[in-house]
Amino acid sequence: MRPELIAETHPETAPENIIKGDCWRISVLTESLLRLEYDPDGIFEDRATQSVWNRNFPKSSFRVINTDDSLEIITPRAHLIYDRNPFSASGLSIQAIGNYSAYHSIWHYGEDFHDLGGTARTLDEADGAIPLDHGIISRDGFSIMDDSRSLALRDDGWVEPRRSGCIDIYFWAYGHNYQQALKDFCHLCGKSPMIPRYALGNWWSRYYKYTEESYKELMEQFEKENLPFSVAVIDMDWHLVDINPKYGSGWTGYTWNRDFFPDPEGFMKWLHDRNMHVTLNIHPADGVRAHEEMYPEMAQALGIDPKTEQPVVFDISNPDFLEACFRHIFHPEEEKGVDFWWIDWQSGGISKVEGLDPLWMLNHYHYLDSGRDGKRPMTFSRYAGPGSHRYPVGFSGDTIITWDSLDFQPYFTATASNIGYGMWSHDIGGHMLGFKDDEMAGRWLQFGVFSPIMRLHSSSSEFNGKEPWRYKPEVCSMMKEFLRLRHRLVPYLYTMNYRAYEEDIPLMLPMYYGWPEEESAYHVPNEYLFGSEMIAVPVTSPCIPKLNAAKVKVWLPDGIYYDVFTGRKYRGGRILAMYRDINSIPVLAKAGAIVPMTDEINDAGSNPQELNIHVYAGADGSFILYEDDNISEDYKVGKCVTTAMKFHWGDNTEFIIEGAHGETELIPEKRTYVVQLHGIKDCTDQISVYTDGSALSESSGCSIIYDEKTCTLTCTLKDIPVCAQIRLLAEHAEAAENDIVKECFDFLNQAEISFILKDTLYSMVRKSDDRTILLSQLQTMDLDADLLGALTEIISA
Repeated sequence: MRPELIAETHPETAPENIIKGDCWRISVLTESLLRLEYDPDGIFEDRATQSVWNRNFPKSSFRVINTDDSLEIITPRAHLIYDRNPFSASGLSIQAIGNYSAYHSIWHYGEDFHDLGGTARTLDEADGAIPLDHGIISRDGFSIMDDSRSLALRDDGWVEPRRSGCIDIYFWAYGHNYQQALKDFCHLCGKSPMIPRYALGNWWSRYYKYTEESYKELMEQFEKENLPFSVAVIDMDWHLVDINPKYGSGWTGYTWNRDFFPDPEGFMKWLHDRNMHVTLNIHPADGVRAHEEMYPEMAQALGIDPKTEQPVVFDISNPDFLEACFRHIFHPEEEKGVDFWWIDWQSGGISKVEGLDPLWMLNHYHYLDSGRDGKRPMTFSRYAGPGSHRYPVGFSGDTIITWDSLDFQPYFTATASNIGYGMWSHDIGGHMLGFKDDEMAGRWLQFGVFSPIMRLHSSSSEFNGKEPWRYKPEVCSMMKEFLRLRHRLVPYLYTMNYRAYEEDIPLMLPMYYGWPEEESAYHVPNEYLFGSEMIAVPVTSPCIPKLNAAKVKVWLPDGIYYDVFTGRKYRGGRILAMYRDINSIPVLAKAGAIVPMTDEINDAGSNPQELNIHVYAGADGSFILYEDDNISEDYKVGKCVTTAMKFHWGDNTEFIIEGAHGETELIPEKRTYVVQLHGIKDCTDQISVYTDGSALSESSGCSIIYDEKTCTLTCTLKDIPVCAQIRLLAEHAEAAENDIVKECFDFLNQAEISFILKDTLYSMVRKSDDRTILLSQLQTMDLDADLLGALTEIISA
């Protein structure tokens, strides 16, 4: 196979980590990770497999106790007892050390086990929750990954079945150190690669018979509305669909429909000129039939006489077929302008070779091939088991348009991190069936903005488009703002993209990763960490009648948090209900958070000239902005630019932006910095600004303003060299407090309840100086539970 199709792996285990007998082998990869093998013939697997690529961990710490009856292996995290016979429940057991469970800390071979879940192959036709495959972390302190059926990777890059009847399992005894488990998983199974920067913007996708003209008209309308998109997803009607029945179904196709797209290359150049990238949908199951333009070349490459019109059957187990597809189908289209492929495999896991899943083969080789010319690889396809995080981006399939589907997706997306799968892309808004609900569509889009990939999608129904102007005015307005927000977030998202590669921490994490010993962290399934600086809680249920706000359950860890939309400050260490109108969802930035953004939204794939840096008062914080060339794999060898930011909160509050470090030619020579300090009282008269130690004034491009409504101080610095240090000093800075009276008024003003009740409640709020007494008074009034809940949120925040 071509060298670029041979994955780099390091499957050898250090000999000092291995204990073995005639038919069994145990590898202590780390003090928490054991590999258990049994082969009646004593032939063990040292090659990489589809799931496991790197067993080259350093020497591990363990003790071995041999007796006549048993073998014991003891590490600081696990205690294995084995009778040296074929694996059995009575003869092989492992205890996860750490007192994580009174009854479930010991696993006997073959027993079921309970973990916190992983992910699933697809959400096709899902209407709500579906079962999940296993992940690698558990509250009981251990989990199991069975690699016995995984095919082996040969030295030449191809795969082959392993010996039948062999056992090959990995025991994860990481206790509640979930992040370390994930880090070791990414060493064992491969790193999560970075995706191109443009992929973090908005994707437009629809299963619809667009023409070149109608697609351009739609993109131009988006431009007029200042709605940014960075990826154009062209579903299957780009190719011939209505074909002669003698060739079969038109579901599979590779020949452009020139009635719809008379100039494919020109069309894709037109999109590229507008900073959009192109992916085409393929359903490869039916191979290549005689009506396709490339059929003669494909037939000849596979030894078929083209005159016979004999189909080139899809056979992913044949390397010659795969190479012919690349050479005659995919590479020519990529030369015309296709940036990556949407591999829409829906035809099961069966092939000519036992255990060979076509989906894995398509993902693996398409991903490797897409990087053959030095560009950063990317595919768009479904999940094919452990190790699939190596092939971003994940396509979750055709979901049904219901609230239940929406309600499942935040949990599903965050939980996938338990198997390292951090790049799910959902059909935002749902794909098919279901019903029209403007509010639901809006809430789904809000979740999409705070998810790994923001891809609007819908079916071919004339009534099912996701264009914002199809919805009620208030929903339309919100959708537009959130689409712009997604592109403003790209500097933050791209830094998290690098963090996922370098530190093995996915963008979305369940709350228990940060607080594994907090019981509450396990009971907020739709709340998640969104990068290092924020917590997001999507709204997944309708607004409460009369209150015009939806309710979500939120757990806040200890500390101070700010809602990035409302500006409201919250005390942590508790569970509370939050209520939000259609314009926002709870997104909480911790005190000390630093969130770099930009107002340059029309080219998500480029490093911006202007940075908007949001800083939240109340605690110290730091952040390192990461940038590179956005499209190559040079990030793997350290070709990048980093900009360190530090915030010190105190009597002399200080925010420092250090000069850019690294390959600074990759970013603009000068930048405009807009620093917004949230949650602070007006201290404009006490602000001093320095660059490389020299004071700046208004005449030198520095302006400072304060917004009393949002308690935000904004400092704008224009045309500052990126290698200069910027220092903002605020003497005697004080944290602002919530304006409870105003917030209660705003809520009551929009609530559809009686005027007498509004007046009564507002009067009580205005007159009370004691929150505890006020809440006690409200609780005696026999108010509607959610009305009381909404007021309680404001008053007790």
